[in-house]
Amino acid sequence: MEKELFLEDSYQTSCETFIEEMNENKVILNQTVFYPTGGGQPFDTGILKQGNNEFKVIKVKREQGKIIHYLEDATNLSVGEVTAQIDWDRRYRFMKYHTLLHVIAGHLYNEFGALATSNEIYEDNRARIDIKFEGDVPEDYLVVMEKEIQQIIEEDHLISTRILPREEVENIPGSIKTVINLLPPSIQMIRLVAISDLDEQACGGTHVQSTKEIGSFSIDKIKNKGPHVKRISITIANKK
Repeated sequence: MEKELFLEDSYQTSCETFIEEMNENKVILNQTVFYPTGGGQPFDTGILKQGNNEFKVIKVKREQGKIIHYLEDATNLSVGEVTAQIDWDRRYRFMKYHTLLHVIAGHLYNEFGALATSNEIYEDNRARIDIKFEGDVPEDYLVVMEKEIQQIIEEDHLISTRILPREEVENIPGSIKTVINLLPPSIQMIRLVAISDLDEQACGGTHVQSTKEIGSFSIDKIKNKGPHVKRISITIANKK
């Protein structure tokens, strides 16, 4: 199985690697910095370099347990050594959104025991998260929620990861257990992403090192999606 370097360091933008398999415009590498679509986070794009040639990576998916890199055009590419390089601006934007979604989920769990049921980061600089509350949420709270979450961001909480056996993770109290129960039994080692003093969740995505990197954000819309379920749509402000 290829080594997934993005799990070890979300800030690594390139690596020297080797093409193990090719099928038309689809490539499998022995190690990669490219994140495949998953967990509500879109895939990375970028390039593969071989000699004087560059090949655009336009899509990355996990298929039958392997990470497949789709190329715009694989003409003149051959099995062998290549340099893999991601589009950093795209990756970093998704990292900030992914961490922000964890901040929102962690804060609402701590305040109300609410659980995130799904989330999605879109390619056009926005995201959403669906939260299931145990009961009705006071309308006046929805007005101040954005301010509370922005305050948490500015407190500069550090983000860390660790990998533990499934059995050990299942004994951790809180919302983690609910999420773990949704994972296939075949997954026995679980990667946890923790935001200090706020949240820890099973997650295979990429994240920033501290919440302050997220910057300013806004809640654009809160929509009812069923009994006690709210869809929160958000946007991170572009830094000038």
